[in-house]
Amino acid sequence: MKTSLGAKTLLFPTPVLIIGTYGENDSPNIMTASWGGICCSNPPCVSVAVRPERLTHTNIMARRAFTVNVPSADHVKEADYIGIYSGKTKNKFAECKLTPAKSEYVDAPSVEQFPLVLECELFKDIDLGIHALFVGRIMDVKADPTILDADGSIDIGQLRPLTFSPSDRGYYALGGFVGQAFDIGK
Repeated sequence: MKTSLGAKTLLFPTPVLIIGTYGENDSPNIMTASWGGICCSNPPCVSVAVRPERLTHTNIMARRAFTVNVPSADHVKEADYIGIYSGKTKNKFAECKLTPAKSEYVDAPSVEQFPLVLECELFKDIDLGIHALFVGRIMDVKADPTILDADGSIDIGQLRPLTFSPSDRGYYALGGFVGQAFDIGK
């Protein structure tokens, strides 16, 4: 018999996502979010939950755009710092020695040092309670060539994305390959 843990936000893995936005005077801002993921394939969309008091929420509502940046395990310290401090009081790009890059398709910055970025225009926003759910239509995906395999697909082993554990509040890197999807179950 399983033990009841109650109604909690426990789902695994939980991605570590860095959300990029522009604020007033075109100031670049980033925040760490773990409540997010792909939510539609046609049109291609990603969702992220952000509290209304966050600067990122204000920026997304004003600019109707954001980026979803995926840091590798090499950037765990930066990802944590970005999640600890507010863009209202800190220039997180400067503090972490990260470079804001202008997006090609949307009005939001990406993080040059992070190997994967999704450029998103705001498709829908939904008030859920203490969080707002932003659904972004993915306008383009940019990948550093170092994370691509010979076929031009993302090699998750080279990407080394971070996950967040809500139960112990720890960061983890994804484990190894266990089987081919749409094949191993046949």
